[in-house]
Amino acid sequence: MATENRINFWRRNTKVPGSVQPVYGAQHPPLDPRLRRTYPKETKTKFNNLKTKKASSFHEFARSTNDAWDIDDEEDEDFLAPASSLPSGLPSASSHTQQSEADHPESRVSHRQAPPRKDAQTLQEEEEEDEEEFEHFNGKVVKSSSDAHLSTSTVRSTLHKQQSLPVRPIIPLVARISDQNASGAPPMTVREKSRLDKFKHLLSSLNTDLDELRKHSWSGIPREVRPITWRLLSGYLPANKERREQVLQRKREEYFGFIEQYYHSRTDEHYKDTYRQIHIDIPRTNPLIPLFQQPAVQEVFERILFIWAIRHPASGYVQGINDLVTPFFVVFLSEFVTEDVENFEMAALPLATQRNIEADSFWCMSKLLDGIQDNYTFAQPGIQNKVKALEELVSRIDEDIHNHFKRYEVEYLQFAFRWMNNLLMRELPLRCTIRLWDTYQAEAEGFSHFHLYVCAAFLIEWRKEILSMVDFQGLLMLLQNLPTIHWGNEEVGLLLAEAYRLKYMFADAPSHYKR
Repeated sequence: MATENRINFWRRNTKVPGSVQPVYGAQHPPLDPRLRRTYPKETKTKFNNLKTKKASSFHEFARSTNDAWDIDDEEDEDFLAPASSLPSGLPSASSHTQQSEADHPESRVSHRQAPPRKDAQTLQEEEEEDEEEFEHFNGKVVKSSSDAHLSTSTVRSTLHKQQSLPVRPIIPLVARISDQNASGAPPMTVREKSRLDKFKHLLSSLNTDLDELRKHSWSGIPREVRPITWRLLSGYLPANKERREQVLQRKREEYFGFIEQYYHSRTDEHYKDTYRQIHIDIPRTNPLIPLFQQPAVQEVFERILFIWAIRHPASGYVQGINDLVTPFFVVFLSEFVTEDVENFEMAALPLATQRNIEADSFWCMSKLLDGIQDNYTFAQPGIQNKVKALEELVSRIDEDIHNHFKRYEVEYLQFAFRWMNNLLMRELPLRCTIRLWDTYQAEAEGFSHFHLYVCAAFLIEWRKEILSMVDFQGLLMLLQNLPTIHWGNEEVGLLLAEAYRLKYMFADAPSHYKR
């Protein structure tokens, strides 16, 4: 039975276009049940309980872990239908949210759980209270100025559907992109100010010492100097200060030259499938962050991904690459934003500034992908090799976990494929990804080599929870929905320290601990 379950779990969905088949279980952290779909009480998994209630059938389990990439013909048609009526050709997030609720059976409430009927006055009072709580969410008003934001009507309809669900504690719509140095945070400590001064001194010198800059960046980069530091560490900007402005101007003009030369071809027969897949994936990129649901931002992402895809025909666009744009975009946008970035209205910036952010995001993402492009070429050999290396590493550093996976026939590819394909971006909040990438850009071959040890450390972090799961589906649901929503810089720092220890022990000693 376990073998049959494992085979069924990896059934291929031929309706999904693109180079990568769906990876089941790619779900974002659980959020406010009134804004996103939630699960009925009887199917909610509690990872800390050894006697977790199993789904009545494996197909039920598979449906409950469908990846956000899954799409059927009806959803595809509805998703693309309004494209002709929008100038940008992009659907609104509210319509996509409603479609997701309709397509996933787990978002509906069981009739058996329905509470006693309430009169119209009581429902209206509860609705007004819920809407008021939503508007003043997290101590600030969440405003929407475009169709791409969550509408009040969407929230109202969701509330009516889910009144029978148990009350859950409210957590932020998105657990803060910004870090400790953002606005509203406590004043910097003496140590933090000293680190910031060191960065400013390095960056202001005529020729920045990149080795020294990497050394200081490994432990995290202050928010104020992160944009310029990322541009330097990615190889986008030269170390010579006098040449930087000239290089920036030339590269930005070059990018928009690509737009004029190639972007009109997105409707050509040869490229329409690529553009269609990008167009479908963009609204699913961080769908709970209002910033990424703005039409202006989605157009930026479409241009970046399409231009990169046609300039790299060996791989083309692959699902998952869309996630890799977001850290660069947020960091370069934060250079011009003092409030919370996640609720910032992109259209408020001057057009020239928007264009500069777009071009810089494109070039830095391109530099990153140059080092890991074998992850996205045909058959994705880079990812397969990294998953195999992770399996070998875990078998030597924690034999109990490795044997536990073997006992319940859990393949590393079933959960680690996404870890390698998306660089853990679907496992961690965006603020943690940004902190992680500070170190990746400071570390030699951070994205291509050091990431393997981060994944191993990340797996060992959940050792207790993994060993407590005694069935195949429980293990998969845990590994694909790890509870990291409240993680911050401290947790990421500990994860990186453990990854560095593993790298130090194994990278230059391949036979270490070998059985």
